[in-house]
Amino acid sequence: EDPSLERHFKGHRDAVTSVDFSPNKKQLASGSMDSYLMIWSMKPQMRAYRFVGHKDAVLCVHFSPSGHLVASGSRDKTVRLWITSAKGESTVFKAHTATVRSVHFSNDGQSLVTASDDKTVKVWTVHRQKFLFSLSQHINWVRCARFSPDGRLIVSASDDKTVKLWDKTSRECIHSFCEHGGFVNYVDFHPTGNCIAAGGTDSTVKLWDVRMNRLLQHYQGNSVVNSLSFHPSGNYLVTASNDSTLKILDLLEGRLLYTLHGHQGPATCVAFSRDGDLFASGGSDEQVMVWKTNFDAADYGDVVKPQKYGSSVDGTHGTGVEMDCGIHHKKTKTQDSARTHEQPEEETSLANTLEHIMGQLDVLTQTVSILEQRLTLTEDKLKECLENQQKIIQNKTN
Repeated sequence: EDPSLERHFKGHRDAVTSVDFSPNKKQLASGSMDSYLMIWSMKPQMRAYRFVGHKDAVLCVHFSPSGHLVASGSRDKTVRLWITSAKGESTVFKAHTATVRSVHFSNDGQSLVTASDDKTVKVWTVHRQKFLFSLSQHINWVRCARFSPDGRLIVSASDDKTVKLWDKTSRECIHSFCEHGGFVNYVDFHPTGNCIAAGGTDSTVKLWDVRMNRLLQHYQGNSVVNSLSFHPSGNYLVTASNDSTLKILDLLEGRLLYTLHGHQGPATCVAFSRDGDLFASGGSDEQVMVWKTNFDAADYGDVVKPQKYGSSVDGTHGTGVEMDCGIHHKKTKTQDSARTHEQPEEETSLANTLEHIMGQLDVLTQTVSILEQRLTLTEDKLKECLENQQKIIQNKTN
């Protein structure tokens, strides 16, 4: 069955720049050039929340792994961490000296990586928004930065036409991929963490093996690639392009699977839900669209053996290199369901309890941060009042 448009959301007053599903798929966050963060409910007839705080365009949004926080980055040079409740409370910190183009939580929820027009990538602790370190070898704007699934690596994409791979512990650049012929707009890790995909203004999507540092696949399109997202199975990649289309690439076959039309004008962002059942897209037409994937992530399991692949999206012959970064082939549903029943209920229950505790910790620490900010503001106001009173007394004395 082909992917289908499920619903669309209208509420932004300018181009949509970023979309992300909450882990439980009950909410969808979007950022826009209109300077607002919107949280949309996936339940029918539920109202959306418009979060006000940023002073300029919101260029990136990302849910924390617990789903209790949303990070956003803006042209106002700040990052905000929002509690996803009706109050829309947030803490704000000046993250960079220029526009913030990318925010991304690590899978353990403890760290945040940000990327900026100040040519740096920065890593922060989430709970205290404490700055840890900068990565600063790019020589132009950094458009995107992502943690690897295990949190050991960071990948970044820049207008200097490079994709850089960093070791989080040593804080060193361990490789630069220089095959792009233009600005690199977006990069992300394959779910296995063994390879990365990047798209940019040269209208290509490239996949590299990060263990061997070699190009695996190359897709030549007809338009600037603004965003991409791996399906959780690792077998598919969706892209958003300036030609207003979304394209789904089959990484097993090395070919274009679907071209989807929906947006009027450039498609600016796209993201799969955590389970892969849905994907969302945003565009310069101010619309957020939700699509049903109609292929099942649970059907994929064992790692496929190295094979030769070679078709690029324009139908011409591609790179013809081996694809071996944990891309999977289908299993039967009986195998899959049998594996599911093997998992002990106690483990699932414990995991759910721990996830709930982590979520509550997120909210508590964020609330403390908000209170600390308010206290600082109150102290500043009191100092100001005292200074004014002293001036008045001095004037009277004189």
